[in-house]
Formats: sequence, C-alpha cells, structure tokens
Amino acid sequence: MAEQTTNVCVSTLNSSEEKHVLRAVFWDMDGTLIDSEPYWHESEFYLIKKYGGYWDEDLAWECSGGSLETVANKMIPSGTKLTVEEIGKGMVDYVAAREAESVPWVPGVLDVLKSLTDAGIPSILVSNSPRCLVENIVNHAPEGAFAGYVCGDDGFKPKPSAEPYLAAGKMVGIEGTDEEVAKQMANCIAIEDSLSGLTAAINSGATVIAQTGFSRANISESKHHAELNGYENVTAKMLENIVLSRN
Repeated sequence: MAEQTTNVCVSTLNSSEEKHVLRAVFWDMDGTLIDSEPYWHESEFYLIKKYGGYWDEDLAWECSGGSLETVANKMIPSGTKLTVEEIGKGMVDYVAAREAESVPWVPGVLDVLKSLTDAGIPSILVSNSPRCLVENIVNHAPEGAFAGYVCGDDGFKPKPSAEPYLAAGKMVGIEGTDEEVAKQMANCIAIEDSLSGLTAAINSGATVIAQTGFSRANISESKHHAELNGYENVTAKMLENIVLSRN
C-alpha cells in the first residue's frame, strides 16, 4: 500500500482535551457531503453526445462511487471515441467547472461538520476523486472542518479497496498490528452512499453508515451498521452513540 504523508492539517487533530469513544469521522464526498452526482452524470452524457456511444441513467447510477476508469471502460465498448485518460479528464474538467461555480453542499451537512469540530472530533475526506476536486471542497468548507483528506491521486487502490480508509486512519494516529488497527478503526465512523464506498469502509473495519438521502445507488448488498436519510438532528453525540451501539 502507498504511504500517506501529505493532505493532513496537524493543528486540527486532537484539538480537544475531552476524550471521545468516537475517534474520527471519515466522509465520502459525492452523495454524502455534496450532491455532485448530477454534475458527474451531466459530464458523462456530455461526452457521449460529443464523442458517441450509449449511456443512460441506470448506467450512470451503476457507476456511482466507482473510479473514472470504471466509467470509461463502460463507455468505450459502447462506441465512445476517446481513450480512458481522455474520458477521465473530460469528466473531471466538466465537474470542476460546475463546482467552481457553486459547491452543492447537501442540506444539513455543514451543521454536522460544525458539531464534530466543536466536539474536537476530526473529519477526514476520503474520495476516489482527483486532488483538484477534493481540495476545492476542503477549501470551501468552514475553517477547520477537515483535518485532512485522501484523494484519488494519492497512489492507493481506489474504493472498493479499503486502502483509502486505512490511510485516513493513519492520519488520526491509528497504527499497530492488524488486530489493533481493526479495534481502533471500529471507533471511527465512515459515511458512504455507494456500494463501492460502503464495501471499502466495511473492509477497513470502520463503523459504517449508509447515507441514502441523496443517491439512487443500489446498496442492497451492503452490510453497513446504520443508515441515515439526510442529516436532520445528526450531531457528534448521535454518531458516537452509533459507535457505542456497535461495541
């Protein structure tokens, strides 16, 4: 696994002397923090219209949470006359332009981030998306909201691999034997909306919450620990109680 040595703001870690069972919250980006899936889907249909091939809403949601390569490898056999790299760049450029216009935060999520910050519990953004998109979200979040991030350019195997989440764990000081890491990861919450992301989080050992309020992704095969439909009344204490209920 690649070594993670950047993307962390040390000053925001362990900023509270109060001890919590909840060690950290790991956030997926698309469909959990921001409602950017429409932007990604727009980018896919834009490329299909311009360069040929076939695409529909079912295919778009099937690829939700996956890598850019996954999308490209479905487009190309349908007749899209671009390379994997060109499709990935075209999608990222399209979404970056849309998010530069306006960050589509999902309702209530900024209040949850504030609750965690006030409690001294670090949040780490964990995404397959490239650095330019992830940093844009971190930079537009309230100051101190994120202690760090893991992105698709960091050299880890993308979700559904557990590597990105294990890297996030290292950012908050989780280390030791596999058994020790698993025990510590269980005190971290991961919030995901896609089967790919949920699988990655579950395999990391984290306590996993499926956010179903902003996505049509089919997660029926997931073995997550809890579900949220939006963020109404979600606080640091409520999230900590989910960890405690697992223990």
